[in-house]
Amino acid sequence: MCGICGEVRFDGGSPSVTAVSIMADVLAPRGPDASGVVVRGNVGLGHRRLRILDLSDKSQQPMVDSDLGLSLVFNGCIYNFRELRLELEEKGYRFFSSGDTEVILKAWHAWGEECVSRFHGMFAFVIHERDSGRVVMARDRFGIKPLYIAEVQGALRFASALPALVKAGGVDTSIDVAALHNYMTFHAVVPPPRTILNGVRKLPPATLRVYERDGSFEDRRYWDPPYRRQAGDAAISREEWQEQLLDALRIAVKRRMVADVPVGVLLSGGVDSSLIVGLLAEAGQRGLMSFSVGFEEANGEKGDEFVYSDLIAGHFGTDHRKIFVPSADLMGALPGTIAAMSEPMVSYDNVGFYLLSKEVSKHVKVVQSGQGADEVFGGYHWYPPLMNSNDVVADYGKAFRDRSHAVLTTQLSDAWIADHDVSGDLLNEHLLREGAATPVDQALRLDSNVMLVDDPVKRVDNMTMAWGLEARVPFLDHELVELAARMPPEEKLRDGGKGILKDVARRVIPSEVIDRKKGYFPVPQLKYIAGPYLDLIRDTLRSQKARERGLFQDAYLDRLFQEPSDHITPLRGSELWQVGLLEMWLEAQGV
Repeated sequence: MCGICGEVRFDGGSPSVTAVSIMADVLAPRGPDASGVVVRGNVGLGHRRLRILDLSDKSQQPMVDSDLGLSLVFNGCIYNFRELRLELEEKGYRFFSSGDTEVILKAWHAWGEECVSRFHGMFAFVIHERDSGRVVMARDRFGIKPLYIAEVQGALRFASALPALVKAGGVDTSIDVAALHNYMTFHAVVPPPRTILNGVRKLPPATLRVYERDGSFEDRRYWDPPYRRQAGDAAISREEWQEQLLDALRIAVKRRMVADVPVGVLLSGGVDSSLIVGLLAEAGQRGLMSFSVGFEEANGEKGDEFVYSDLIAGHFGTDHRKIFVPSADLMGALPGTIAAMSEPMVSYDNVGFYLLSKEVSKHVKVVQSGQGADEVFGGYHWYPPLMNSNDVVADYGKAFRDRSHAVLTTQLSDAWIADHDVSGDLLNEHLLREGAATPVDQALRLDSNVMLVDDPVKRVDNMTMAWGLEARVPFLDHELVELAARMPPEEKLRDGGKGILKDVARRVIPSEVIDRKKGYFPVPQLKYIAGPYLDLIRDTLRSQKARERGLFQDAYLDRLFQEPSDHITPLRGSELWQVGLLEMWLEAQGV
């Protein structure tokens, strides 16, 4: 787990060592253990390292293989790197290190573009081919590892975090109107390739991009699983699906224990993280460290789920740590949390993950986390109504969208409103494309491949890496997801959602955790904004910078300030927090 950055020039000039160094410095929290910058010809590469595999200096980056004529920067982990190494050694390749970084270099040389399909893991990497002059960029199937790109003064720059590109200068920081529409419609999700800034784009997940020497490039999507039943699936019984799922989960969790340092678990007390703990215990893991976080109650809403995380920790004998965050500490952590966001993200649990990661990083460098299970196994409330939908775009939009285009025109200032419903177009494009059998399958594909990437996945990466902590997500093992995509929707939607996952969980963890009301990562102070939190947001939105930017209509802000708790989105989010967070993020980035 690391931070990568670089500059590529296609105009005959030399890359700016200063710019690459500035970006690497911004990425220092992602990789506090080592750093490096390499400049060769028209390419400069920067790296910040978090030592997880091969703790020696032999796996330092940027990694250069002079014999093969390849240079690489890489962020992530290839869980099956040892198996791939054996294959490569049989083909005659010799290795000078014992980690996964060098395996990527050799794999690219041996298999070219097909190498990414062989990787089990999370990754973003950039390779420079000395002899051809080509530059290769790739991102894992679910975009677990980020990769941002900006064209700056005749150069192409890339980095693991958007703020690194902004800090290096020269980036067009004007706001993308279509991205703003997405932000206000999809509770801050801005799907790739856009970001909220016109001058920064992001490589889509499951994408391999190859730049030629002249700067032209082509993208290839290397993974796009069908969400439909295959031949013979109709004959598979419920019990057989359960067995296949349990086997796939065991493999997914085991893969993510590959490390040369201890691996812990973020234990919320929900089904998903509890199941990870149970499977690790089943596999014989001893001395497992688990971590939970909780907050003060607000407006009668409880701010922790310690009763369930305690139950799991006690049942499996983990070395458990609870972090309770008083309201005063929460307020103090907001600036750091917002600064750590590569893009503005409104989910309340950002600050929870930020504070939890701060504590966890004092004990371990790697954790497993339960993100993705709801999107993969149908855990959200908007899936059941789609079972009999005749208009999946409209029905999904009713449940998922924060507001319609018509309502948005009464909230954004005229200069910032798109001339048509760009978010509706996006839903149309993704939901109705070929490859999904039913409306539920269409929604699960959208949520797993688009919404998940730029909400839960990005949130966990940003907040853990702010403290040099690597988070691994077994529910996003691509073979597990391929299996889930084949399963009949009704198997997933049973039992209030995630039915088949709960069936499997009953074999592993106590039923009290499974049969309770669905929980989430509660931070009630940011949902029911009052007192100092209301003062903070009012001061932000009434500041000179915010007034000059003029994103929102004054009448809309007045309504929000008057009754903040009355303006809650369909997905239980605060409208005031949504608009205030955007302005706080823009100001934190100096935009």
